[in-house]
Amino acid sequence: MEWLGFGAKAMTNEKRAGSPHEAAEFAAMTKRDAQIRMDHELKGLIKSSNPEEKEGIEKEFDGFMNIFNKFLQASATAVDWNKIEPPASDAIRLYKSLPAPETSEIKTMLSKLVVVKLNGGLGTSMGCRGPKSVITVRNDLTFLDMTVQQIEHLNKTYDADVPLVLMNSFNTDEDTEKIIRKYAGFKVKIFTFNQSRYPRIDRDSLTPIAKTCNTADNIDAWYPPGHGDYYLSFYNSGLLKRFVDEGREYCFISNVDNLGATVDLNILNMLLHPSPGQQKAEFVMEVTDKTKADVKGGTLIQSENHLRLLEIAQVPKDHVEDFKSVKKFKIFNTNNLWINLPAIKKVVDEKTLDMEIIVNPKHLDNGQNVIQLETAVGAAMKCFDGCLGINVPRSRFLPVKKTSDLLLVMSNLYSLKNGTLEMSPLRMFPTTPLVKLGDNHFSKVKEFLKRFQTIPDLLELDHLTVSGDVTFGRAVSLKGTVIIIANEGNTINIPDRAVLENKIVSGNLRILDH
Repeated sequence: MEWLGFGAKAMTNEKRAGSPHEAAEFAAMTKRDAQIRMDHELKGLIKSSNPEEKEGIEKEFDGFMNIFNKFLQASATAVDWNKIEPPASDAIRLYKSLPAPETSEIKTMLSKLVVVKLNGGLGTSMGCRGPKSVITVRNDLTFLDMTVQQIEHLNKTYDADVPLVLMNSFNTDEDTEKIIRKYAGFKVKIFTFNQSRYPRIDRDSLTPIAKTCNTADNIDAWYPPGHGDYYLSFYNSGLLKRFVDEGREYCFISNVDNLGATVDLNILNMLLHPSPGQQKAEFVMEVTDKTKADVKGGTLIQSENHLRLLEIAQVPKDHVEDFKSVKKFKIFNTNNLWINLPAIKKVVDEKTLDMEIIVNPKHLDNGQNVIQLETAVGAAMKCFDGCLGINVPRSRFLPVKKTSDLLLVMSNLYSLKNGTLEMSPLRMFPTTPLVKLGDNHFSKVKEFLKRFQTIPDLLELDHLTVSGDVTFGRAVSLKGTVIIIANEGNTINIPDRAVLENKIVSGNLRILDH
């Protein structure tokens, strides 16, 4: 995957021309040809659509042509490394400096808020079918169950009416619509909308591989274009206008699999009641301190008088190590965002939305090489005024991307209350342990669960590495640094009630009770 502007050349045929002038003419001509071909193909696809879907598809294809044209330009989104500066001292605020609101104000504050969860992903990477949000995380509760519980608790506690909005994709929408019916009796209004469905592009011809607009004809021909599509899809759904008309001012956006991304009243208070002399922030990004595990995470920089997100794929190769430096770039983006709703409407209305294009190459099962063009929601930061970063506690970044993350959130490191995970006060350190589980035996949820008779005690764990055919008995306790490696053909069974503290276990181990 790469971001347009560093290493991504859309038209490799430019090299065939002779002089620089001829090369420029040739490049311009081939870009025009690609635009004409793409426009022609999209019109053909629209003709194959159902009449009731035509208007929506035309809007989606307008958005697709916009990023396709940016892709052809190939250089407009480059970041000049020499112009990068650290954020101004007042551009990133410490969370602990934010005042708590008066209890009497909270109901009114919550009437200004919309909670949005990015729900477009499938659980396939963890071996699960359907939306990732319906994977069971803890106490038989899914990501979605916990989200609904959190917002219902907020609404009941403060007699509020905070709505939950799910941004689905064509991959998750049908299943999600069925699942949310079970929340009908909860004190939470749930709305859904779909992010766009864009056509995958043949890498060589730069034309869509889809032959019709019907997804079912060839599901591999289509893709959801990243969470940067939120702005246009939310606008086109009519929900943005609805919430603005209701007087709501901010949306809180986060990934549905980030269990730390809960509504924070101190941040909302700062947004609605800025200090004297300060304007209301239109865009706030939660960041947190970078560790060695986060060196590839995006960070905030100052560039051309704008606070903006910098991702590792945008960095020139000779500066990648600089980017990874914890000393130089001390924070990274959690993708918890607070954005002003009228400002979103203005940016879309005025067509000033500008995000870097992510070029994501794919190799399909049929052998075809395609590219999909995507954008990231945080990349729009530079399009808004009064942008801020807030350095939040690490507890607000608790994503579950792999089963190693799932092990942590299922363990006694956390307790669950009203849908929110809280770290145990018995944990001596506020940081979470670093856990690495081998892909061959632990990457799929079903296989992972079979390997633990009960989840081990992790309260005093710092680092765990497990590789190979390893199983854990009941009431196992892991402390300090524990490394367990079963070589190929060998099996290691950790017995019931075993306590491993600063231990390396390798080879073949099968202990039986007698």
